[in-house]
Amino acid sequence: MRPVLTLLMLFAFTSGATASERVLSLGGSITEIIYALGEEDRLIARDTTSSFPPEVEALPDVGYLRALSPEGVLSVAPDLVIAEEGAGPPEAIAVLEAASVPFISVPDGYDRAAIRMKIETVAEALGVPDKGAELSDQIDASLADAIEKAESGAEKRVLFILSMQGGRILASGTNTAADGIIRLSGGQNAVTQYEGYRPLTDEAAIEAQPDVILMMDRGGTHALEDSDLFSHPGLAVTPAGKTKSVVRVDGLLLLGFGPRTPEAVQRLSEALDSAG
Repeated sequence: MRPVLTLLMLFAFTSGATASERVLSLGGSITEIIYALGEEDRLIARDTTSSFPPEVEALPDVGYLRALSPEGVLSVAPDLVIAEEGAGPPEAIAVLEAASVPFISVPDGYDRAAIRMKIETVAEALGVPDKGAELSDQIDASLADAIEKAESGAEKRVLFILSMQGGRILASGTNTAADGIIRLSGGQNAVTQYEGYRPLTDEAAIEAQPDVILMMDRGGTHALEDSDLFSHPGLAVTPAGKTKSVVRVDGLLLLGFGPRTPEAVQRLSEALDSAG
């Protein structure tokens, strides 16, 4: 999928207009890319999912990228908005475009090619394509090395659980960031009967026979204790339940598919090798 550009931004690219200096980043991976490109001084605000590197949290927060308020975005007076695909709602984006705010939606994806596309799209939007090409090459080489090392380990069946509110398992099927990172890290997604994230019945969880449970590392009131996880009737009798095998990784690192994905692959593959 090609990046979505407003007509105003397309004009700016083709007319040699001055590079934007008040950039709003929507999406954790986009913000990480801007920092990795060394263009962070142009950032004037970010969304709630943009939490790395830590210093970005000092910037104004315009809200969650999928539940934006046009007023909140316009209040920081950006001259360019770069967003992960899926930012919205559509009505909010329409208001921004009507206000002549240049808006770029960066294609999403869950493989090496998608990461390169993200980096190059953001770099092009910022007017630094050479930096984008260099960074893409660096990240791709590191990712290729991490994948090669991951492939040498034993393949394990991995069940990614997004949440377990009220004891109800919400798990990843195919065509998700979780599915992508599991495969890159040498694992096998234990659930392939559907796409996206869906509730998983106890019977389906048992049938999935995961060797390892994978979850985002959450603190505070959102944390789920191992005892609660493995007392669940759909998980207790699985190989993962019997060995109490669970891996927790920071969500943005694990699912961001940005500059830190090589690190995510290395950490997850090592954790899978030692689990069970």
